[in-house]
Amino acid sequence: MLTESGTVVGKQVGQLRRRLPEILEDGENELTDFGRELFAGLYEELVRVDRPVESCDKQIDRLFKAHETSQRLAEIEGIGPIAATALVASVGDPGMFQKGRQMSAWLALVPKQDSTGGKTVLLGISKRGDRYLRTRLIHGARSVVSRAEGKSDARSCWFSQLKQLCVMNKACVALANKNARIAWA
Repeated sequence: MLTESGTVVGKQVGQLRRRLPEILEDGENELTDFGRELFAGLYEELVRVDRPVESCDKQIDRLFKAHETSQRLAEIEGIGPIAATALVASVGDPGMFQKGRQMSAWLALVPKQDSTGGKTVLLGISKRGDRYLRTRLIHGARSVVSRAEGKSDARSCWFSQLKQLCVMNKACVALANKNARIAWA
């Protein structure tokens, strides 16, 4: 809507939050009085919606800092405070799994198997586990992937080889699977 009046703002919400007050105060742009009133109301709504989100972020941060296991999990590249606290809250005792693969299977980060006549076929992930945790781990893996270019550590080399063998999404799920197993350990 701002673009229609000749004002261009980036697509990210953070840019809109930062630039909208400046745009509303600028009397020389092409916004009409009605447009200023409309965008001022929308900005107030954005600020109102942000308050509870900020409050939740602070609560998660307090929980993260209060729990030693969460902090240790966040040391794994690709697992941040939100994923770490969610893992601690959902899994609780990792001892309920005998191996890291069982936890990965519980999160549905391992391929489904279709076996018949002694022949095993691996399919895509089943998506039956905890959707929120799986999504957090996969997004964390995507973040690691975006910064892996040019690194020479063992993990980055492993991922570079994996990327050559399969498509990016599969590689990200494989990295999320690896992170889940490391988190179990």
